[in-house]
Amino acid sequence: MLSENIRTLRKARGLSQQELAERLHVVRQTVSKWEQGLSVPDAAMLVQLAECLEVSVEELLGTPKSDSTAPKPPEELLADKLGQLTAQLAQQNTRRRRFWKGVAIAAGAGAVCLLPPAAISVWFRLPGGFSAGSIGVIGGADGPTEIFITGEPALPWRLLLALGGCIVLTVLGLVLSRRRD
Repeated sequence: MLSENIRTLRKARGLSQQELAERLHVVRQTVSKWEQGLSVPDAAMLVQLAECLEVSVEELLGTPKSDSTAPKPPEELLADKLGQLTAQLAQQNTRRRRFWKGVAIAAGAGAVCLLPPAAISVWFRLPGGFSAGSIGVIGGADGPTEIFITGEPALPWRLLLALGGCIVLTVLGLVLSRRRD
């Protein structure tokens, strides 16, 4: 793969990403993206990259040398290989977007499922909420006094934490699945 070849050839020449970037007149992050397989260099940059790494373009692309009688012109071979790499990168990005879109949908569905129980639980536990068993009258002239007795916290923290987690995952999934054209 091109990304692995760039990394191994750069390290074999004893170059850092910064040094290679300076020789190619690009930023270090561009070299890093090439090595991680997040992007591919264009045809002109690929030729410069091969010259800096002192290898042929075919060797950089990892294309095996063929002994056919009618070899393709180098430009056509280069265009074919770059087309394949670009298609692979696009497919990888599409898969990544689909994954995060699925996470967003699942987390959103979880939030929708957790919202009614959380709302009902909070409603029944708030002072003045509908809870007939919690009101008692203590003798005296001051009127009725509410006494709340519960063996668990007043708010359902686990339920609210799960709801918050679902909402965070939904937002994260939507942000990471959007298209950056």
